[in-house]
Amino acid sequence: MNPVSSAKEEGETTSPRLSIIVPAYNEEARIGATLERMVAYLEARGESFELLVVSDGSDDGTNAIVNRIAEAHAQVRLMTYSPNRGKGYAVRVGMLAAGGERLLFSDADLATPIEEIEKLSEALDNGCDIAIGSRDTVGSQLIRRQSMVREMGGRFFNQLVQLIAVPGIHDTQCGFKLFTRRSALAIFSRCQIDHFAFDVEALFLARKYGLRISEIPVRWAHQEGSKVRFVRDAIRMLKTLFRIRFTHYGEATSPYRLPTP
Repeated sequence: MNPVSSAKEEGETTSPRLSIIVPAYNEEARIGATLERMVAYLEARGESFELLVVSDGSDDGTNAIVNRIAEAHAQVRLMTYSPNRGKGYAVRVGMLAAGGERLLFSDADLATPIEEIEKLSEALDNGCDIAIGSRDTVGSQLIRRQSMVREMGGRFFNQLVQLIAVPGIHDTQCGFKLFTRRSALAIFSRCQIDHFAFDVEALFLARKYGLRISEIPVRWAHQEGSKVRFVRDAIRMLKTLFRIRFTHYGEATSPYRLPTP
């Protein structure tokens, strides 16, 4: 990995209950409101937490905004590197740097509201290793839908995902996933995909570990500004599905050893 600079690398000696990893690439238009909402909710919740923003080679005002908020809230930390490497790379950097007992990956647009973590936390309380937000299971609420083209493209992609990589998971791409520390370290230490199909690889590896995955219906509202373009990225994502399957296929004969808690 490229060198990563991180503010507030020293000083905290106790592990927080929760780490939230927010990948960000040129998110100056919304990162401030997102962090303020997250911090307000998490402080009211009463559990210890850290909030890691991983700036994926941003060259706008994202870093300055995060640093300003970090000055007012000690739980907020900015991690930066350059050049831009992709969302999967950013999430991997954050997951491997986080110190929490539980690790949440959340998109910067808060398409899934931070309050939905209560549902995912309950699944981990009940013994699951990973809880993933889902827009395509009974009980989910699509407050604002995507365009028809994007929605149909997403369904087609999911059919391929189920056929090639992770059968039985209805929505691999919702940007709201909660991991136990043990499962996060096991998975993200082996992940290789740097772009938007990293979710599929993470869940594929989780299955190979025998980890318990729970798909949780959540509230979700489409936000403008997505950097995924289905037509542009479709061929690359299809190639990536086969890469995930065959890169890790040979490892299936010898079960992975999970890190000790």
